[in-house]
This record gives sequence, structure tokens and C-alpha cells, in this order.
Amino acid sequence: MKQWILAASLCSSMAFADVAVIVHPSNGDALDKDSISRLFLNKMKAFPNGTKAVPLALAEGQAATDEFNGKVLNKSASQLTAFWSKLVFTGKGQPPKALGSDAEVISAVAADPGAIGYVDAGSVDGSVRVVATF
Repeated sequence: MKQWILAASLCSSMAFADVAVIVHPSNGDALDKDSISRLFLNKMKAFPNGTKAVPLALAEGQAATDEFNGKVLNKSASQLTAFWSKLVFTGKGQPPKALGSDAEVISAVAADPGAIGYVDAGSVDGSVRVVATF
């Protein structure tokens, strides 16, 4: 029984990792959950400072992706797929580019002043600025 409880607690701590929303260090904008959600759902196209936003996502199946989709976008993976299918079909939008790892997202955000992405909070380094953690 003790082994099962230990295994369950280890798994649950991994499933609920904090997700950090990151931007280029030159982006001084303050963003709340609603603004971040609007940027990632194609409802807002630019940061408050006027810079065109380039949202970057992690590929499906990553723990941080599931956490971000649930905590920030309030959508499951299937709801998000349906949402983007409708926008793509009607020509009203494209989903954020999905990258394969935290390192790829951090590198892309660090290289583009208009980029915004999310990664596991433990992966963040000094090349990007954290605007929110969920």
C-alpha cells in the first residue's frame, strides 16, 4: 500500500507542474490570464504595446500543454482541436505553431521580440521573461 501511495504522489506531482508564460526580454507588457488566453486563441493579435504577437505552443501530449490548455485556455485537447478546425475551415485563423520541446520554445521566444510561449516553469532561463505562472 505504501508503495502505491508513493507512486501516486510522484505521478501527481509531475502532472501538476507549473507552466510559465514567457516573452522576449524586451517586451515590458504586463499580461493577465485573459490577455494571454486571447493571444493564444486568435482573439487578440498584438501585445498592449502594439507589437504583433506570435504565439508559440508546445506539441500535444506534453504535460505543460495540457496544464496550459486547462488552466489558461479553459479547454481540453479535443475542445481546442474543434475550435481550431472551425477557424481554419472558415479562414479566420491558424493555431499557434507547435514546437517539440521547452528548449525550442525558449530559443524561439528569445529570438523574436513578438513571440509569446509557454514552458514548464522549471525550464525557464535568463534568455526570456516570465509574464505569468499557472
